[in-house]
Amino acid sequence: MKLEIVTPDKKVFQGPASGVQVPGIEGSFEVLENHAALVSALGEGTVRITSGGKAEYFDIDGGVIEVLNNTIVILAETAVPSIKIENK
Repeated sequence: MKLEIVTPDKKVFQGPASGVQVPGIEGSFEVLENHAALVSALGEGTVRITSGGKAEYFDIDGGVIEVLNNTIVILAETAVPSIKIENK
């Protein structure tokens, strides 16, 4: 899938993703390859991007996600890279 994270100031992330977990306003959810078309509001929280067995994280202050034809666009008020430690 192709993913873009965009704020009013700049494009924060652009690249491939095998999975994207986002903070929906009713709880977090994950978008995987060939997901149905979707537009949803996002709350404050962390976006987790997985690709090639690695994960990247961005903290957002809410926004909107659009999913269409294996392309994901996240429009966020703010998006800042963050470091998360995962328990194995």
